[in-house]
Amino acid sequence: MSETNPAAATGMSVDAAPHRYTAAMAAEIEARWQDFWDAEATYAAPNPKGDLAGDPETVAKPKKFFMDMFPYPSGAGLHVGHPLGYIATDVYARFHRMTGHNVLHTLGFDAFGLPAEQYAVQTGTHPRVSTEANIENMKIQLRRLGLGHDKRRSFATIDPDYYKWTQWIFLQIFNSWYDDEARKARPIADLVAQFASGERALPGGRSWNELSAVERADVLSEYRLAYASDAPVNWCPGLGTVLANEEVTADGRSERGNFPVFKAKLRQWNMRITAYADRLLDDLDALDWPEAIKLQQRNWIGRSEGARVDFPIDGEHITVFTTRPDTLFGATYMVLAPEHPLVEKFTPAQWPDGTHQMWTGGHRTPADAVAAYRAQAAAKSDVERQAEAKDKTGVFTGAYATNPVNGEQIPVFIADYVLMGYGTGAIMAVPAHDSRDFAFARAFELPIRCVVEPTGDRGTDPSTWDDAFVSYDAKIVNSAGEDVSLDGLGVVEAKARITEWLERKGLGEGTVNFRLRDWLFSRQRYWGEPFPIVYDEEGIAHALPESMLPLELPEVEDYSPRTFDPDDADTQPETPLSRNEEWVNVTLDLGDGPKKYRRETNTMPNWAGSCWYELRYLDPHNEQQLVDPEIERYWMGPREGMPHGGVDLYVGGAEHAVLHLLYARFWSKVLYDLGHVSSAEPFHRLFNQGMIQAYVYRDSRGIAVPAAEVEERDGAYYYQGEQVSRLLGKMGKSLKNAVTPDEIAAEYGADTLRLYEMAMGPLDVSRPWDTRAVVGQFRLLQRLWRNIVDEATGEVTVVDAEPADIDEETLRALHKAIDGVRGDLEGMRFNTAIAKVTELNNHLTKAGGLVPRPVAEALVLMVAPLAPHIAEELWRRLGHTGSVVHQDFPVADPAYVVDETVTCVVQVKGKVKARLEVSPSISEEELEKVALADEKVLAALGGAGIRKVIVRAPKLVNIVPA
Repeated sequence: MSETNPAAATGMSVDAAPHRYTAAMAAEIEARWQDFWDAEATYAAPNPKGDLAGDPETVAKPKKFFMDMFPYPSGAGLHVGHPLGYIATDVYARFHRMTGHNVLHTLGFDAFGLPAEQYAVQTGTHPRVSTEANIENMKIQLRRLGLGHDKRRSFATIDPDYYKWTQWIFLQIFNSWYDDEARKARPIADLVAQFASGERALPGGRSWNELSAVERADVLSEYRLAYASDAPVNWCPGLGTVLANEEVTADGRSERGNFPVFKAKLRQWNMRITAYADRLLDDLDALDWPEAIKLQQRNWIGRSEGARVDFPIDGEHITVFTTRPDTLFGATYMVLAPEHPLVEKFTPAQWPDGTHQMWTGGHRTPADAVAAYRAQAAAKSDVERQAEAKDKTGVFTGAYATNPVNGEQIPVFIADYVLMGYGTGAIMAVPAHDSRDFAFARAFELPIRCVVEPTGDRGTDPSTWDDAFVSYDAKIVNSAGEDVSLDGLGVVEAKARITEWLERKGLGEGTVNFRLRDWLFSRQRYWGEPFPIVYDEEGIAHALPESMLPLELPEVEDYSPRTFDPDDADTQPETPLSRNEEWVNVTLDLGDGPKKYRRETNTMPNWAGSCWYELRYLDPHNEQQLVDPEIERYWMGPREGMPHGGVDLYVGGAEHAVLHLLYARFWSKVLYDLGHVSSAEPFHRLFNQGMIQAYVYRDSRGIAVPAAEVEERDGAYYYQGEQVSRLLGKMGKSLKNAVTPDEIAAEYGADTLRLYEMAMGPLDVSRPWDTRAVVGQFRLLQRLWRNIVDEATGEVTVVDAEPADIDEETLRALHKAIDGVRGDLEGMRFNTAIAKVTELNNHLTKAGGLVPRPVAEALVLMVAPLAPHIAEELWRRLGHTGSVVHQDFPVADPAYVVDETVTCVVQVKGKVKARLEVSPSISEEELEKVALADEKVLAALGGAGIRKVIVRAPKLVNIVPA
């Protein structure tokens, strides 16, 4: 779309106004002050000790720690949508510096991950080379925006000095276990001591000394917070790597690349985040986060109370978790997830006599049926499997289990609507009272027994029903056994009775279950943190000692994991690191003499580096500790209103509601339990900024066309003469609608861009970009400049004046602006703060005279957080030597904030008869007297008496005649 030329913003020619604020002047001013800030370390936030210690008076101030979510340095660079949050936190940080705070605000780069690796595969460029080039480009773009970052604290996750500590934290987690009684992580050595002393019994009743090294390792693996296991994973042959559930789309494809994803069983590293499920839930209450984000985390963790029930089968049992143990008498079959490890164990060689034909899936043996169905289920995502499909699928395993409450033999099926990732991967099916079970039972002609009394005229014969009956407020029926009966009980009472019976009989127990699964922590990639783990000849995992950290990535000739036919599920990953034999196979002395070891060849996921980066900002050059405890307590320790401590403000997109935020909270809690930090939560306050959107224009083929070249005519849009469609969407290079901050800064200046992005609307609301509207903020800055600087001579035009010499209207306008802007900046209402600045600036422009110095200086100080370059320039021209960054923000005089008079409406018989100008502080008694003495009111009363007078000072008087 065509843009407005900023030169048209004024009516005076450039020749006649050599000192006008233009884009060229803005560029010169901005570059000069950015150089000044760097040279003077203007934004350096002192620590209380260490190499970043500074001015004790500054450290003594109240502290504030503000953070943006890690940017990923893409080769495409920034478009104008990216800096929205960065500018907002910068404005907020600048305001708090001016209100007496020691402010830590910096920015690093999250630089490991698949994009750089894929670029390396395509071009042969080492990921570090392309990533570091992208970082440098992004630094240039961010610097041009005038962001006030403490650059001494910046880093990238790919720096060995940084990922040394990522590896160190992994080892803390690996060498820890969760003590359920203490509700905290403890060193694994404590657990070993308990096993060795006999304080804690070993499974099987053996003693610790009887166990071999391999057996001991296997026992500890069941407790470690970081452990390797053979488990169902999302295997993506097209990418050659395993993906976390969150990296798989709803239609069962990889989020990156759109390749098919299959279920496979591989040995992978996991984090036992499930041990912290209760604490992750409970501690949400004390966090100042948007309720929508808290709800997403609660739903993801998915706490539910119920019972574990054992169904005997062939001398063993299948355990299910159910939230409705009160319906056990209604269980008429069982369903296992296709991946359940017991499926093969209980699948007989032949079909039992009388097996229903439709249960077999047309296969000759149960093993054939199970194998075929497993292959079918592996091609579906968890979301697809959970979808309410009309047709339910599954096969009979050939096995029968015993319902523990009534002794009935019930068939055991596998079906894809049951997942290994929830509960135990097995369900008791109560088809009368669960819609999915009802549909499955109808499809396979299985019994349906009503055990919860329906309401209305439905009746208790399920053969007449169209769907299941679900109720949590009904009586239990048809539920009596030899030594337990639930008939006539309500749901709550029935749950309690059957749970007590199960526990007494040793057939189950009351328990809590979570939807949350352990975090899959392995990736079959090159560009990630190497695991600081080696394996001995018996396959036992050993942690590298801290003296061997960082374990740096070796050079490899081929960066790509081995990929396969995207549709071939029967493949296994081959990692790039595994091809470097010299690096993989090593001889090390881990304290018991030199031995041969094999390194772990998976790498950590890209989430690892962002799980703890807030801590590195605090003490970025510490080579001896993760973070100095005193420094960590100063910036992040618990305090009033923040019982778990954490960053004061964390700004980023809502798309990270579950993954990054949940993972970071988990790492914080482990580090807190082990005594490494004082903050049990990483981020106390969270703010989700909206998205800057842009119009996408598409031709008749649906192909995006360059938005900048589209013309609007008579309400329609045309590209090269052809009419195109317009739809509001994301901004991006592929959509050909991206606008770079460099373009806008070159056309108008960075301060204008900052103002426009903050003025577009509330920060937490998405808004459309309109390049043509940017000029409005440019004009504001030009008017501000003209109110202080003569455009012809460059001289400052303000007049020295005392407050007594300033007209009252201007004083009121000034102090109302100060009061409003201060409140808006504190509340992150940047758009309304800019509106108030504009209103004051316009008042001064319309006044026509020279601006009093106190008013000009206060106006510049109000502008400083929002448009820092022009504020610095004007502050210096006004005769000040210090940077505006550390000046005090103006304080309003309450006497001028309140209006001198307010309008009071006087009603007689409910109709307005007069409007009075009165003092805002007038009393109700005085206001009543004034109203009753008014000529218009007296005329309206016409001599009638008064029955009642209702006064709401200072704005309303309502008179009711007799």
